[in-house]
Amino acid sequence: MMTVREMVLRSSAAAVLALALALPAGAQQQPAPAAKQKEGWQQGQRPEQETSPLAPHAPALIAKQAKDIPIDKLKLPPGFEATVWASGLANARSITVGPKGTVFVGTRLVGKVYAVVDKGDRREVVTIAQGLHRPNGVAVKDGNLYVAELSRILRYDDIENHLDKPPEPQIVYDQLPKDEAHGWKFIAFGPDGNLYVPIGAPCNICMPPDTNAQIRRIKPDGSGMEIVAKGVRNSVGFDWHPVSKEMWFTDNGRDWINDDQPNDELNRVRQAGLHFGYPFCHQGDLLDDEFGKGKNCADYEPPAQKLGAHVASLGMRFYTGDMFPAEYKNNMLIAQHGSWNRTQKSGYRIMRVAVDDSGKVTKYEPFAEGFLQASEFWGRPVDVQQMKDGSLLVSDDWNGAIYRIAYKK
Repeated sequence: MMTVREMVLRSSAAAVLALALALPAGAQQQPAPAAKQKEGWQQGQRPEQETSPLAPHAPALIAKQAKDIPIDKLKLPPGFEATVWASGLANARSITVGPKGTVFVGTRLVGKVYAVVDKGDRREVVTIAQGLHRPNGVAVKDGNLYVAELSRILRYDDIENHLDKPPEPQIVYDQLPKDEAHGWKFIAFGPDGNLYVPIGAPCNICMPPDTNAQIRRIKPDGSGMEIVAKGVRNSVGFDWHPVSKEMWFTDNGRDWINDDQPNDELNRVRQAGLHFGYPFCHQGDLLDDEFGKGKNCADYEPPAQKLGAHVASLGMRFYTGDMFPAEYKNNMLIAQHGSWNRTQKSGYRIMRVAVDDSGKVTKYEPFAEGFLQASEFWGRPVDVQQMKDGSLLVSDDWNGAIYRIAYKK
């Protein structure tokens, strides 16, 4: 018969054994914490970059009042002036203009499409659509407004005559990928009457599926889809040369190589079907350290101009108006949204590009600077749009505003 002491000892031993069985091997050590889940923008980092403080800027989703926007800090060539043309457009992105002069503005993050009506001494802002998913791209044809969401194209018929009560949208095309990464779109109608739609790569750097990293075109009714350009990482702006009718587009370079590589690209579509390098070759002469193995940059279409590293080149237009000096005729004006993946910020400006009759770039220089003051920015330009009087509108999603740049003769 066991004594009380023996029973206590046996009970204690059993308890210790039960605890040991309940714990994993090596229970004397605490289990390692689970690896932190990476954000999408961190994809493509090398191990030594995983502690980098660089990260995308948090978006501004509330519009500032015009009086709080320091437009006087904008630097322009002699004779030009900038004013706050319209405010109260939270997350203002792509711009297009209707036949009657109504300015339509898409958004990326607030799900709205705005219409801005010029009342002479003021601009009236009307929300004509809301609850949409990434309605960044806007374009007008035959009085109808086309809006590009993440995965489909909508059409609002006879929109300028129904701003107070917009019609229900018609679905024009719904065969676009649903990838959130680089899923917001810029759209525009080309000289051929077709609607051009870019589809970004679903990543920072990867082998994209056949449905991505390209620019497509469709007829206004959504039929006849064709691929115009391949190897395009993320284009959020394009236009056609007024004389040659060739398409030109901006393309954003990948992140996490280094501060000064790769450059964004300005590309020229000499013919449909060209491959512009992504993900194998960047900026025309830089093979990717992973996807460039065994490849040759000479096999891909080079950029017409390197635009700068991480400057986020977005909307661009050829200037065809008569307000600006003659030397600006048929020049490109490009909005650079500004960097996040760079130790010293770059971009945050409007750039001017001149090309000769052969399509060679002869000038690349700043047109509007000052959004960046030292290391801090007060605005982020997204798109540019020429008005009928020859002035230039510039959207700014940071302040939720549109600026007007005019030349005083």
